Amino acid sequence: MAATGIALRRLREADLQAASALTATFGWPHQADDWAFMLRLGEGVAAEQDGALVATGMIWPYGRAHAALGMVGVTEAAQNRGLGRAVTERLLEIAGSRGVVLHATSAGEPLYRRLGFATVGTLHQLQGTAGQTDLQPLAEGERLRPIGRSDPAALAALDRMATGMDRGALVAALLSAGTTIVLDRDGAPAGFAVLRRFGRGDVIGPVVAPDQAGARALVAHCLAERAGQFVRIDVTEDGGLAPWLVAHGLSDAGPGLRMVRGTPPAAIGPARVFAVVSQALG
Repeated sequence: MAATGIALRRLREADLQAASALTATFGWPHQADDWAFMLRLGEGVAAEQDGALVATGMIWPYGRAHAALGMVGVTEAAQNRGLGRAVTERLLEIAGSRGVVLHATSAGEPLYRRLGFATVGTLHQLQGTAGQTDLQPLAEGERLRPIGRSDPAALAALDRMATGMDRGALVAALLSAGTTIVLDRDGAPAGFAVLRRFGRGDVIGPVVAPDQAGARALVAHCLAERAGQFVRIDVTEDGGLAPWLVAHGLSDAGPGLRMVRGTPPAAIGPARVFAVVSQALG
């Protein structure tokens, strides 16, 4: 028991409408379909009181060494009872010895620090109506193209080098769920971006590229594909895309903190992450 009258159990598919309604009270955009996508890739914890869902959380194992943690939320009526900590501790038990990454709000940061997480970076949530974006110049030998039949393994390898995590199942699911554009350099994939349905509209992510010019080209292509529609992209601060995106009409909804507990993932390049899949999935 996490608190009097509250029981923790495994999150089930039957909970997803209630989970979406719960997190909507925090202003989170996740629809039941978004929850279903996440649940297929990981494991969730639900807190139940008198048959009602009062808290959630999820964990996604990335190979044997790492995991991502997210979607931890507690209804207002059940707050200040240690439930957020209980859910997070249960998720960390599932993660075992893996190094765990997450993106925290300022409100959640104190809890995660108490549980051994340290801040390692900052993320910016950019969103709004996609406007007309000029195509970005590419280096000699580079071009943008649709994904090909032989690309998935190469894109999974690029993601693994850029993140330092084995996310093959996640990348495969993203390639199936969305539209993928590849940055081709001399006939081989050097970067990619995925555009897919999420929340109120579409999300661009991940964006993996060898440099900022390549990342801008990928993002500009995705924005052009969704001109006049609502889009969201969560960019890393060190990637430098946030000011450029604001100049192209998106609003900065504020920063999130990237935190790690245990062994942090070690990226080996040459590509790097300019935008994450989502704040939950990393």
